[in-house]
Amino acid sequence: MLLLVSTTESPSLFQNLETLSTHELLTGINSVDQTVPLAVAKALPQIEALVETTVARLREGGRLFYIGAGTSGRLGILDASECPPTFGVPQGLVIGIIAGGDTAIRKAVENAEDDTEQAWRDLQAYDITEKDMLVGIAASGRTPYVIGGLQQARQQGIATGCIVCNAGSAVAAAAEFPVEVVTGPEFLTGSTRMKAGTAQKLVLNMLTTATMIRLGRVKGNKMVDMQLSNHKLVDRGERMLMEELGIEQPEAAALLKQHGSVRAALDARQ
Repeated sequence: MLLLVSTTESPSLFQNLETLSTHELLTGINSVDQTVPLAVAKALPQIEALVETTVARLREGGRLFYIGAGTSGRLGILDASECPPTFGVPQGLVIGIIAGGDTAIRKAVENAEDDTEQAWRDLQAYDITEKDMLVGIAASGRTPYVIGGLQQARQQGIATGCIVCNAGSAVAAAAEFPVEVVTGPEFLTGSTRMKAGTAQKLVLNMLTTATMIRLGRVKGNKMVDMQLSNHKLVDRGERMLMEELGIEQPEAAALLKQHGSVRAALDARQ
């Protein structure tokens, strides 16, 4: 019987990797990595539809949820965790959930991704409703955990999207707003933490950055709502004020300390 092989699992175009020099290995990896942004570009109409729906849900008071397993789940958690410090949004506006729970962030949890019911149970713990947006992340497009979560969410009237790296997948069929970035065979056969993972990260960057800009969380090209949680970010905030207001560093530092955020300081002076 002939087994159909997805593009992410198809054989690498490079042979006998163990015989290659370090230079040859790095050159090969770099050459295939350069194809990823081109694959993402082909999916821009799908990404636009996903962003528009996400913006609409968040404007109505909803939240953005990610579900995934393995590398895909970790990427969702990473993107979610960066939103509060970058855009000043509250914790819990963007939520990443991984098959196997928080333990799976650092260590693989056996068979966690094969449970079609667990994602919905995980989502119910957050009281997900039809106001929210759910995005499933799965390079293969066939992860049962993600498929089950998307299917049950749609039955409850929840808007659903996905990010996959194979065409015509079960995950994409389960989502209303699928994003399919077909990245092709990996340099190391089947290692979807590489090109596929890079593609997913790029799409996640676009999704939350474009969404937060549309929601007014950026002024000009600056992160005026960022949390001033370390010296680097305080310095960045001071430079923003210096540039925007034409003032020197001591005055910028005083304004930032007084008002607590770049946006508040700008609003007070403008």
